[in-house]
Amino acid sequence: MRPPREPRPPVARTFRTAEPGRRTVYMVHPGALPAQAYQGLADALPECDGLTVLDLGAVPEYAEAALTGGRAATTVPALAERLLAAMAPVDGPYTLAGWSFGGVLAVEMARALRPERLVLLDSIAPTDEYKQPDDALEPALLLGWFAMYLGAKRDSAVELAPDALTGLGTEEGLPVVLDAAVAAGALLPGTPLPGLRKLYDTYVDGLLRNNRLTAPHRPEPAPVPLVLVKAERSLLPGDPTLGWPPLAPHGLTVRGCPGDHYTMIGRPDSLDVIAPLLRASS
Repeated sequence: MRPPREPRPPVARTFRTAEPGRRTVYMVHPGALPAQAYQGLADALPECDGLTVLDLGAVPEYAEAALTGGRAATTVPALAERLLAAMAPVDGPYTLAGWSFGGVLAVEMARALRPERLVLLDSIAPTDEYKQPDDALEPALLLGWFAMYLGAKRDSAVELAPDALTGLGTEEGLPVVLDAAVAAGALLPGTPLPGLRKLYDTYVDGLLRNNRLTAPHRPEPAPVPLVLVKAERSLLPGDPTLGWPPLAPHGLTVRGCPGDHYTMIGRPDSLDVIAPLLRASS
């Protein structure tokens, strides 16, 4: 007899309920890291404010695509509708935010919600200039992102020299990441390379899923001003706006924060930057 399947977590996960008349932050989370990573953000908000995480990882057609080759049987608008349906009726002021690919969903959802604040955490704009075919995601780039992801997942920063992966393919570069992760304490000595390769393949399939969902998407401009928080070690560190100006007719404010793309949602010094932007009026 097969063991019973664990129930899928709820799409809308409330970390703290806002007191009457106080602000609720709705955060769109694209998975990769567990939703529990936002507990620090909940603690950093004012005591009477609320935080609800809208977890795409709890949407089967999205989550399972990372385990089956990165092709999701859904679209950005359909995912936005799924998240909107999971939300409780909004009572009081609220902010809509999204981390990474979650920012693309947040902008899509904003057309229906018209939030007071719309905040994107290191999200890349889904404009034609920033859409890339799958083969443009080169191994050195993906391996560097994977090293950041490993560090956040294991709570130990995995440091690589700037040119450590230059010119390397996946087979040559993954041992470099493994050695750096062991040196950082993110992985145990003796961690087998095949096991790490399996984790890497799932990670890449998740990126490909998001890339393929973004490719056909034709976003409307944001209906309210945008606030972009860009990590010091962003996925695209040399790009100051991550492509958002064409989708921000009502204004774009860019702020920097410490950490990298993955650690920014949990580092206390990053949250010192992010939390005030989620509640500020300007």
